[in-house]
Amino acid sequence: MLSRLSRSQSHRTILLAAAVALVGLSACSVDDALRPSAPVGFAPAGLGPVGPAPVAPGNFGYAIPSPELIEPQPVPAEEIACRQRLRRLGVTFEDIPPIRGGGGCGIEHPVKVSGLPGKVQLKPAATLTCAMAEAFALWTRDELNPASRRRYFSGVATIHQGSSYSCRTIGNRRGGTLSEHARGNAIDVMKLTLRNGREIDVRKPGLFSFRQRSLLNSVRGDACGYFSTVLGPGYNYDHRDHFHFDLKPRRNGRRACH
Repeated sequence: MLSRLSRSQSHRTILLAAAVALVGLSACSVDDALRPSAPVGFAPAGLGPVGPAPVAPGNFGYAIPSPELIEPQPVPAEEIACRQRLRRLGVTFEDIPPIRGGGGCGIEHPVKVSGLPGKVQLKPAATLTCAMAEAFALWTRDELNPASRRRYFSGVATIHQGSSYSCRTIGNRRGGTLSEHARGNAIDVMKLTLRNGREIDVRKPGLFSFRQRSLLNSVRGDACGYFSTVLGPGYNYDHRDHFHFDLKPRRNGRRACH
């Protein structure tokens, strides 16, 4: 009888212990059981960090220096002064990152020009050196707009350009001399739209297009005071449909106007 009571008490003790253990487990979630007691990368004093160093998202596993550690390149004083002159002229432009195309192509301090003096739009926006942008703006203000008003009683609303910066040779000839377009020193004018809606195609005008012929002759002649190279329809086949202006440096300041 006594042995039967002892066995019964032993069973009750075992059941009670099991119940206590279950209560303890229910107070602790699976997450708590798997979560480490120290953060990833933690190491006791005297040891280096454990695991990879943190990497900024999108860097594909490569740590990069903080932006403040990258030294910005100073802008030369003449470039700053040129931009101040553009603003005074009323040119709409933005600074864009350096262009380094290789093989002699590129612009170290380019500007993207979308508007010229007299609220003349430039379409599409042209990527140029600041010096070329300034020369083109002065020509537009002092020569092109007045010439248009004299002949058509209307200023220029839009200059349509066909090429500004472009990494290529003259005439796109393989192995040829690098074009001034490749340095941002050139722009090609294809067409003008006047404020009265009239469009002036720069291709050689017809026999009886007296006003158009007069305007285009003025464009070609007056531009020689602003650019070192002026080429247009009638010079050669490559320039049959546009005026090419550039600032190519030449010995003794010689200019080529054709």
